[in-house]
Amino acid sequence: MTDDLAPFDFELPRDHIATEPARPRDSATLLHVRPGLPPDPHVIRDLPDFLREGDLLIANNTAVIRAQLAATRGEAKIGLTLDRILADGSWHALARNSRKLKPQDILHFGDDPVTATVIENEGDGAVSIRFSVEGDEFDAFLERVGALALPPYIERPFGPTKQDDADYRTIFSQYRGAVAAPTAGLHFTPELLAALDAKGIQRRTLTLHVGAGTFLPVRSTIAEHKMHAEWGEIDAETAAAINETRARGGRIVAVGTTSLRLLESAARDDGTVAPWRGETSIFIKPGYRFKAVDVLMTNFHLPRSTLFMLVCAFSGTETMREAYAYAIANGLRFYSYGDACLLERAP
Repeated sequence: MTDDLAPFDFELPRDHIATEPARPRDSATLLHVRPGLPPDPHVIRDLPDFLREGDLLIANNTAVIRAQLAATRGEAKIGLTLDRILADGSWHALARNSRKLKPQDILHFGDDPVTATVIENEGDGAVSIRFSVEGDEFDAFLERVGALALPPYIERPFGPTKQDDADYRTIFSQYRGAVAAPTAGLHFTPELLAALDAKGIQRRTLTLHVGAGTFLPVRSTIAEHKMHAEWGEIDAETAAAINETRARGGRIVAVGTTSLRLLESAARDDGTVAPWRGETSIFIKPGYRFKAVDVLMTNFHLPRSTLFMLVCAFSGTETMREAYAYAIANGLRFYSYGDACLLERAP
């Protein structure tokens, strides 16, 4: 592919950005997108109609943490957004007003007894820090002083609300560690899961802790863009289900780009996977050959973003540009709390 960002850019009117989800969740629009055919609008609860008995639906079971923290170092105010936990138990974070932070600096969080020590200032607003507590004590600390790191396009002048605490959580949420919700999963309800089960569509989950970098557009060039690493795991049960489904000709249906990215990180050339655990910084763009995923359910993404490049790689750039033009012309709702599309893979 070329390094030209123009094919991945588009104008989106601000009133198309959803600031709260559809209610009920499965009443949002689901745009069926197939290469070579016009976009076909439905609603989320119609999803079982487009899947086949024996397909395997895979969702991300990560749970969002209160990743936004207000810290001080002396008189200096430091804004922190936790990005991901590192192998040694320290945290990678994005920091505002971080220029003067040095190793061994101590960060305080109001009157709370928990502190954090700076390990490294990596520059460009990235730091690694170690908190004075771990495990359950750390979780309790985040509940006390942290706030949801809602995407910047969801305007909350006074901060996230109690309603956001409920809305920005998927039905699959199980393992804490994500900064951002895997937003395709926000559309699922108990009734929709029951309808999928009734049709004989299998379900499994994996874990990818979505980091703060998911919101970043490509600011330089495609070749120079550096993906932020994210931690994920595919357990033995899910790997076996994927391989069994593929062996009998069933399709792998990824709920969200986070599920897809982890599946493609773990996949062998023949589309099978082994249990997998570690960090991935896979950058999927046009020209990529998909190995594991046949169908993708995902929300509508930002212009010039790596996620829009991913869906262009999956269904074709012209197909996706046409689908997004249809979505904008017909008032569909974009981004985390918005509508979704069901993408068939280009040959």
